[in-house]
Amino acid sequence: MIRVLLVDDQHLIRAGLRMLCEAQPDIEVVGEAGSGREAIPLAARLRPDVVVMDLRMPSVDGITATSRILADRPTTRILVLTTFGDDDHLYPALTAGACGFLLKDAPPAELLDGIRRAAVGDSPFSPEVLRRLVQRAVRAHAGGPRPVSGLTARERDVLTLVAEGLSNTEIADRLHIGVTTVKTHITSLMTKTDSPNRVRLALFGRAA
Repeated sequence: MIRVLLVDDQHLIRAGLRMLCEAQPDIEVVGEAGSGREAIPLAARLRPDVVVMDLRMPSVDGITATSRILADRPTTRILVLTTFGDDDHLYPALTAGACGFLLKDAPPAELLDGIRRAAVGDSPFSPEVLRRLVQRAVRAHAGGPRPVSGLTARERDVLTLVAEGLSNTEIADRLHIGVTTVKTHITSLMTKTDSPNRVRLALFGRAA
């Protein structure tokens, strides 16, 4: 069961998200918060697997709350769900430690898939947000990506699939290896490419 904490200053948004999540057999909403200030102690007490986090909220915003929650419990997965997909919100949220970034106009199935992917260690992004990340990465590597030596053939296979946005389970199925093996390869790739998280690794793979 995936334990979810909903954080949004609009009650109707939280109510809709709760109804959507609780209709799923594998997702349990363990709490709600109307601000980042409320979310920080709730996350510490309830220990959710995934926090669905709005960004613009009174008192303490979602970016600050994300940073504080992860400082206390780094294993928490924080999935941003916001109306604002611009760079002024995207990059600060990723820097704070958010694992994914979805827009509020995303289809319900995309949101549910995002929660599930976040829970297993993946990084879900709305397609338009991912495209902008990739375009920025390509521009940053206009002179050619930094070469990385020492990657095994299997690591290169995994890197290619991470760059395509596949989940760990999908990569395991595609390469006919175990999910644990995929996680081991990804950890090695993050070290070798100096990527602090899966998002940066995916962008590296796309720009390479």
